[in-house]
Amino acid sequence: MKITEDQKNLLLTLARKSIESIFDKIELPKINEEDKLLNSNCGAFVTLTKFNELRGCIGYITSEEPLWQTIIETAELAATRDPRFPKITKDEIEDLSIEISILSEPFQLNSYEEVEVGKHGLILNEGMFRGVLLPQVPIEHNLNREQYLSALCNKAGLPRDEWKKREIKLKAFTAEVFSENELGKTK
Repeated sequence: MKITEDQKNLLLTLARKSIESIFDKIELPKINEEDKLLNSNCGAFVTLTKFNELRGCIGYITSEEPLWQTIIETAELAATRDPRFPKITKDEIEDLSIEISILSEPFQLNSYEEVEVGKHGLILNEGMFRGVLLPQVPIEHNLNREQYLSALCNKAGLPRDEWKKREIKLKAFTAEVFSENELGKTK
């Protein structure tokens, strides 16, 4: 997947404007219907940080909607529905930084040795135990492969060392990750 700087800026603008539209009537940018990437059904996550601390993160591993619509929806959800945080307030918007992760199709991993830290996001889905970690998570937290697998088990509600006790079926994905910090705020 190749994403241009213009596409990145447009998606970041859509995310920010959709958050602003929670509080004020905001017109969203127009989308080129010919743009194959923006109209593809990629999964995506929107991550919000405030002063470098997580403030919300919501996304879909796969989506039935066009990517631009998924970004609008996940930005609003990250701002208002992440159960780990209270809803953002209008006063916080200026202090938020937005990061977008556009996901590849998930693929099966055959062994833990196939996990590439910093390249693969991981999906654990076993019965009622579900967890997803984006590929940037182990880099941001300085995790090695073993710590990354333990963090995934923990996120899914399993004991941290469950992956050592048995072979857990994992899927992986890659992501194109970009942020306002990287490109400059899109206000």
